[in-house]
Amino acid sequence: MKPPKSFRTEAVVLKRSRLREADSLLTLYTPRFGKIRAVAKGALRPKSKLRGHVEPLIYSQIQLTQGQDLDTVTQGETLESFLPLRDDLLTTSYAIYIAELTDRFTPEGEANYSLFQLLVHTLRRLCQAHNDITLLMHFELHLLDQLGYRPELYRCVNCDSPLTPITNFFSITDGGVVCPACHQQEHFLRPLSINALKVLRFLQRNDYLTTQRIHLSPELSLDLQPLLHGYITYLLEREVKSMTWIDRLRARDRLAGQQY
Repeated sequence: MKPPKSFRTEAVVLKRSRLREADSLLTLYTPRFGKIRAVAKGALRPKSKLRGHVEPLIYSQIQLTQGQDLDTVTQGETLESFLPLRDDLLTTSYAIYIAELTDRFTPEGEANYSLFQLLVHTLRRLCQAHNDITLLMHFELHLLDQLGYRPELYRCVNCDSPLTPITNFFSITDGGVVCPACHQQEHFLRPLSINALKVLRFLQRNDYLTTQRIHLSPELSLDLQPLLHGYITYLLEREVKSMTWIDRLRARDRLAGQQY
């Protein structure tokens, strides 16, 4: 949907960078217009009225004027600041990862209201759940579903036979599970245990409130995360910078005796 010359919209600030001395270049995700790139002039000045409303990971009501190349933010009002996301480095990194995935997977100007809701609801829940890896995987699976990349978890992507409760394999290139009979015909396969497949199916078909009761063991978590991240990296054809940083933080915390 193409916005009018001047328009008002809710938006989550996915990313902000400096543009000239005091201006900000924003990447916004909106419910009606999808992803928008816009300039907030003077927003980096200490006394700017826009400054607090266009920070990264802020949910705001924003007034914009359409430009030839970039829209311009003229007014802003914070709806939710998600302050708990700044409580610790890992929680902040999770939120940045969620924003980066939304940015990387979505084209400009293509609205997806369900994805906007998923984004806002996930940031809200992260404020309460903090470093909940289940929440992160739920977001990944449902974002993939919203954008047409739903992994096939019930039938073999090679022979289309129903999967049986044994160790199967996940194909990153085919976007789904391969049965043992077909696994020698495929490349880039990851073993997928019975419990790992059960967790992926449960996360894929349920809302987050239902999936909250799952408690992943550290071993199962370490099995599932590389699988999803490998699939995401394959689809994007690039590494997700924030996930690389999260992996470093987790490795540091594991050495310190903490588990996530």
